Amino acid sequence: MTKPQGDPVIRIVAMPADTNPHGDIFGGWLMSQMDIGAGTVAMQHCRGRSVTVAMDGMVFHAPVAVGDEVSVYGELLGTGRTSMIVAVEAWRRRRDQDHAVKVTEAKFTFVAIDDNGRPRPVDG
Repeated sequence: MTKPQGDPVIRIVAMPADTNPHGDIFGGWLMSQMDIGAGTVAMQHCRGRSVTVAMDGMVFHAPVAVGDEVSVYGELLGTGRTSMIVAVEAWRRRRDQDHAVKVTEAKFTFVAIDDNGRPRPVDG
């Protein structure tokens, strides 16, 4: 697997508070980081507020351990009149190593909204 080009939209270290009683990082924690990263991509594209309306195809490829650096990469795949689809990959790196491993991926759908929470055109 080839790491995405460019800088991650989020880089964070997995901490003990993000684990279950067995010490494994919760998948929900990882999903929330991906949602935040995808939201950043959507917000930059639509130049305003947007909300998550769907997430498709999340597959966990490898675990994340406490202390791992998690990098989230996002790419806009397409837009509709009010919606955007963002592909997201999360990669982990042991902080004492250079090698990164893809841990999960998914596609997030966002809708651009106005100040009243109603859908608005993506272009403004």
